[in-house]
Amino acid sequence: MSDSSYSLITRGLNLWYGRFQALMDVNVRIRQGLITALIGPSGCGKTTLLRCFNRINERYGDVTITGEIHVLGRNIYDPDVSLIELRRQVGMVFQRPNPLPLSIYENVVFGLRIHTPRSELNRALLDEAVEKALREVGLWNELKDRLHHRATELQLEQQQKLCLARLLPLKPEVILLDEPCSALDVDGTRAIEELILSLRGRYTFLIVTHNMSQARRISDECIFMLMGRVVEHARTEDLFLNPRDPKTAEYIEGRYG
Repeated sequence: MSDSSYSLITRGLNLWYGRFQALMDVNVRIRQGLITALIGPSGCGKTTLLRCFNRINERYGDVTITGEIHVLGRNIYDPDVSLIELRRQVGMVFQRPNPLPLSIYENVVFGLRIHTPRSELNRALLDEAVEKALREVGLWNELKDRLHHRATELQLEQQQKLCLARLLPLKPEVILLDEPCSALDVDGTRAIEELILSLRGRYTFLIVTHNMSQARRISDECIFMLMGRVVEHARTEDLFLNPRDPKTAEYIEGRYG
């Protein structure tokens, strides 16, 4: 399969926080349009790897990276790569919903206001973007009469859906999800999972999860990590039913982690 079939690729990726090496010779290829889950015990490097793809790790101080990271065919460390453009193409949803302390409407158009020249913005364009994004995440009927209410007043499930809606007007191609259901109850988790599945194919999803059942339910492929290394990457069904590596089998059977 050619590289054009993959949205995200790493080659020989190593990452250090100070003197601590968090990622070791990571080579992954994330297929376009699929949902790929990153699983493994706490501290294995899942979130660190996730944050490599939009270079958000660089916010955390003494970080050293070697190797290559390619997003949509470009090495993200090429000198002509715009960090702003990279983060437009690669959106991210965090563990806890983090709506801005603004109205629902202004949350959805926040990115558009930043990335679009003011001369090209008008009310009709913004209104259309809000309705389209909220429809895509299943919130339009619930919120269309409350668009100017504060987003922080929403239920947690609605807040997390809104955080995803906030990305969509920028037309990202990749969406990174860092434990997006960890703050939600069972019903909220089900709603977010159904939303992700409904968007499968339109976006490439990479999701970090500690929930093995969630990984099995929603992912097409699964990557098992341990101590900063990729142990196994396979179709989710194959990884859970017929793991190639004994360490993978031990983890998914609950013997550690």
